[in-house]
Amino acid sequence: QVQLVESGGGLVQAGDSLRLSCAASGHTFSMYTMAWFRQGPGKESEFVAAINWSSGVTRYAGSVKGRFTISRDTAKNTVNLQMNSLKPEDTAVYSCAAGKPPVVVGAVRSYDYWGQGTQVTVSS
Repeated sequence: QVQLVESGGGLVQAGDSLRLSCAASGHTFSMYTMAWFRQGPGKESEFVAAINWSSGVTRYAGSVKGRFTISRDTAKNTVNLQMNSLKPEDTAVYSCAAGKPPVVVGAVRSYDYWGQGTQVTVSS
């Protein structure tokens, strides 16, 4: 049974940093694309960042490029999202997702497995 469990969310001030982690289990993810999406209050789900588990190639949404970094730890089976210079508009529930190829990186429908999400709140 595939499980994706997010951790690391919280309440921070604008300009602060947070590191989210997604623990993946129950499957071999070597060919998968792992991604983070977020959904703010009253908004649709938004692509944040993705990484190919095997190659390590990354993709970012324009709104987070240069501030967020996605990485994976193949030994621990985790995917991390380092978020720096946080802004109030980054406030959202952040969810981890896993998609088997072929994947349209920014498309919610491309992903097969999802975590429950973790709340990130950035105060001004």
